[in-house]
Amino acid sequence: MRLDLVPRGQRSPWAEALSPTLAFLAAVLIGGDAVSAMGVSPGAAFAAYFIAPLSEAWSLQEVAIKAAPLALIATGLAFCYRANLWNIGAEGQFVVGGLAGGMVAIATHGSTGTTVWILPTMLVTGTLAGLAYAMIPAILRVKLGVSEILTSLMLVYVAELLLDYMARGPLRDPAGFNFPQSVSFDPAARLPYLWEGDTLHAGVLLALVATVLAVVVLGRSLFGFEMRVVGASPRAARFAGFSEERLTLLAFAISGGAAGLAGIVEVAGRIGQLQPTISPGYGFTAIIVAFLGRLSPVGILVAAFVIAVTTIGGEAAQIDLRLPLDLTRAFQGLLLGLVLGADVLTRFKVRLVPGAAR
Repeated sequence: MRLDLVPRGQRSPWAEALSPTLAFLAAVLIGGDAVSAMGVSPGAAFAAYFIAPLSEAWSLQEVAIKAAPLALIATGLAFCYRANLWNIGAEGQFVVGGLAGGMVAIATHGSTGTTVWILPTMLVTGTLAGLAYAMIPAILRVKLGVSEILTSLMLVYVAELLLDYMARGPLRDPAGFNFPQSVSFDPAARLPYLWEGDTLHAGVLLALVATVLAVVVLGRSLFGFEMRVVGASPRAARFAGFSEERLTLLAFAISGGAAGLAGIVEVAGRIGQLQPTISPGYGFTAIIVAFLGRLSPVGILVAAFVIAVTTIGGEAAQIDLRLPLDLTRAFQGLLLGLVLGADVLTRFKVRLVPGAAR
């Protein structure tokens, strides 16, 4: 006996709309059983993970600040994944973007006179640095046929080691008591806060703008149509005259640029200086966000918010309930698996086929 997946002739719009919600509820139930096995009340864990982050103004701001880089990176990744290209190295592009943009802030530290150009230059530099770094696996795939999965992933470690070296060496603050960090950025090199006295900065607005642009490009442009055709049927795309090489370069450029922008947003926003580590794993978590959002810009924005809520809630649960932080990561992975499984069941029928006797 074997199980076969048979495409459904007609997909139910209600099933497709409800499947992520049902997958989320299933993940909560499974997570509740795991928490209960650890001797913690599932109700208390649910409140810590999902209610507490939404109950106060400061925690809502933290959720938005966490969600912004995730949404930026995942929106860029959606361009690659829709075209059946696998950029796994957004973490490295994020780091390179933060490093390059941060170097502009360090080079202009203490500048006098007109400084309004510094922050825009940092944002552009970070975006271009992430774009250039993403071009390495893209060009290797196009010209030499090298797997972009391996090259983009291995380049993550190169970027992280480069940032570590620069923060501990050439860019270290000489007056910083030998701590491995750069000088603190001047106010002109920091993203402005949306409200005085709060922590919410303008990087959140950049994530919203990126979502709107992605909706227009993917849904209303020839490039978005070309991407869908190449991803669904490369052979049909070749017959239509679409260039797979050109699409690969453009998709990686958009993906890397978005990750680089997210990197400098994080550095110029929350951190305010260069350190040996500037990312808690945003580039890898954004892969989960992209697929939770079904590669849709609006869905990605919602998924980024959900993942940010669970991340902030996981930190609270670690402090208040003594639950391990790895439980949060396990829950996020479980949620991704259940959402993908639900998508499969809405698009295919499971058929039991008698196997040949052996």
